[in-house]
Amino acid sequence: MIVIDGSFGEGGGQILRYTLALASVLGKPVRIVNIRAKRENPGLQRQHLTVVKALAEITGARVKGATLGSTEVEFEPKRISGGSYFFDIGSAGSITLVLQSLLLVAAFSEKPVELRLRGGTDVPWSPTYDYFKNVFLYHLSRVGYEVELELIRRGHYPRGGGEVIARIRDPPRGFKPLNLSERGGIIAVRGISHAVRLPRHVAERQAKAAKEKLASMGVNVPIEIEIESYPPDRDPHIGQGSGIALWAEASNTRMGADSIGARDKRAEDVGIEAASRLANDILTGASLDTHMSDMIIPYLLLSDGPSEVTCASLTLHAYTMIEISKKIVEDVIIEYDGSLNKPFRLKVFPIKHG
Repeated sequence: MIVIDGSFGEGGGQILRYTLALASVLGKPVRIVNIRAKRENPGLQRQHLTVVKALAEITGARVKGATLGSTEVEFEPKRISGGSYFFDIGSAGSITLVLQSLLLVAAFSEKPVELRLRGGTDVPWSPTYDYFKNVFLYHLSRVGYEVELELIRRGHYPRGGGEVIARIRDPPRGFKPLNLSERGGIIAVRGISHAVRLPRHVAERQAKAAKEKLASMGVNVPIEIEIESYPPDRDPHIGQGSGIALWAEASNTRMGADSIGARDKRAEDVGIEAASRLANDILTGASLDTHMSDMIIPYLLLSDGPSEVTCASLTLHAYTMIEISKKIVEDVIIEYDGSLNKPFRLKVFPIKHG
């Protein structure tokens, strides 16, 4: 049984999510210890427990330690099963973080998969729904994995109550390599600015501030930002919330960034934050933005050939994912240059194809 130290590197829930996902795909038993040891509230929280139970149901796994607050989990997966599933996080825990694990595993099902999740769609420390749909899923399509994502209702902290459906009609059971050594020129920037249970002008101010900030940082291309707002008598959401996601279309790739609103945070600051993040990543000349730099790694590990990508930043998340992967995935060579929080080039060679 492979033993993974959950306190390594970034030391958060990412280690649990990707370790269990890779173990499920490869059919390897794993034990994760010191789960989220570096957090103020260590151990499994509702979002993490949802991942464990969901993957156990999808793979028929034997599991030990799947309780709130547990700092150690044993997981022995069996066979990945298709079908329809519903998972309720039971809080404003991030739907997109849960999907990060589940989509990797669903790609190896022999039958179609439908995943319906309830929780938070636009919450702190996780990809927003619009970034996930328009940037992350774009890159999955580049490696041959088509996922349909449907937003039923947004959910923000602290109320949650969001719902999302992911459909995988034709699981690819493997991925194509990705070669993004050159980004190409930026053609346009698009985005979505939303406000629910709030006045429309909140979303409009976010978008306006984002456009102005991008222009001030030298991103002089057409910018189109959709406004998502609801009349008070037809707003289906449980709680208030706002946010904006932006993505830059380049000739070879797509880069994104996002930001969410919070109490006492001006709408203008939300837009400026997302625009600054996107512009700073564009200025690196890399092909993948900061968040995609770690989110794409498992797909490159499981591809049918060598991949090479340039990345905006070697975050602690990316470093952790690379080093943990070496312990789980046999016969793969991972090469990267650069230091933490700097742009880097990543090369992945599945050894059977190298």
